[in-house]
Amino acid sequence: MSLLSYETSQNMLDLLHVNSGRTENVALSASLGRVLAQDIVAEYNDPQFPTASMDGYAVIHSDLESKEITILGDNPAGSDEKRTINSGECIKTFTGSKMPHGADTLIQIENVSVNNGKITVDETVPRGNAVRPVGEGYRAGDVLIKKGTKIGFAEIGVMAALNRVMVKVAIRPRVAVISTGSEILDLGVNSTNPSQIRSSNNYTLAALFEQAGADVVQLGTIGDERDMIMETFQNALLSADILVSTGGVSVGDYDFVKDIVPRIGAEVVYKGVAIKPGKHIMVAQREDKFILALPGFAYSSTVTAILYVLPLISKMLGRKSAYKTVAAKLGEKFRKRSRLTEFTACNVAVEDGEYFVNFKDKKVGSSAILTNMLDSSALMITGEDDGDLEQGTYVNVILLDNF
Repeated sequence: MSLLSYETSQNMLDLLHVNSGRTENVALSASLGRVLAQDIVAEYNDPQFPTASMDGYAVIHSDLESKEITILGDNPAGSDEKRTINSGECIKTFTGSKMPHGADTLIQIENVSVNNGKITVDETVPRGNAVRPVGEGYRAGDVLIKKGTKIGFAEIGVMAALNRVMVKVAIRPRVAVISTGSEILDLGVNSTNPSQIRSSNNYTLAALFEQAGADVVQLGTIGDERDMIMETFQNALLSADILVSTGGVSVGDYDFVKDIVPRIGAEVVYKGVAIKPGKHIMVAQREDKFILALPGFAYSSTVTAILYVLPLISKMLGRKSAYKTVAAKLGEKFRKRSRLTEFTACNVAVEDGEYFVNFKDKKVGSSAILTNMLDSSALMITGEDDGDLEQGTYVNVILLDNF
């Protein structure tokens, strides 16, 4: 079996044309987790005028050397203050209020004493104290949030401040997920013999794809029945942008998926990549739809889904990258197990701004050990040309907490 290199497979994946221009408008309150389909640009300065950042008295700074300063009145937040302060005068001004004309400084309440409508300064402050200048937050024309950003709490807050009632977002790609294999049981189904295993792949991948911004269609499990698998695949592609299956892509007598994909009119982009785990992965395309047939072992299917499905989802959403890769230093010696490009579950710690890798509590074994991905794990990449690596070696690591 001829295997593509990992780098070639990723380049070919990146060259695939996907439909990434679909957008819709949603209410700001319903936009959490969605991906922006346009830049958010400031239409005005923030603040638009000098603004008090504390409760105090708006004054002319040179007057702070005077014995007393006359209070002209109050300036509550939200009022359209139009008075002008002259030397020897001040206005009691509250947090968020527009600074009165003529005032250049706000002296906080605790720094003064008030008697008979006048203040005396107990402790002076520098010029411009507690005054937010025009444009301190942003200037008109500034791009505040870039297209392709996944909307979180901060983005919602900024857009609310800009009075964005509706937000243009990318339409979520629809991803159908199914697990194949007569030995697997879906949740809640009674086991009839101890050799059966509980299906986790379809739930793991559904959660992964939802986290990445997709709309997931959960198709459950299906046995090793060629006609049933073919019918399920064909029906799924009627509505899904991406169909992801696990199992049935190896070389066994009951591995039907690899044969079914071409029979339903899909063109195989490639099958077989020199990676561990997941070398039997298949990527296929039918018109503007994609089929990704992943291995059946839990760790294998999860890793290959991260490497090959998430980039397609990201492209459809208009995002630049599916995950973040960083350079990290090995905290212990690493023994490479094959001549393939390996993706090894690891722990990542940050010390003094630098990433470090260790393998504490990570088990060495088959590609079925999904528990290796618990506890905020990451994936360490070692290339085909790498051998055993010494402590202190720098490696590339895929972070798994920012999809």
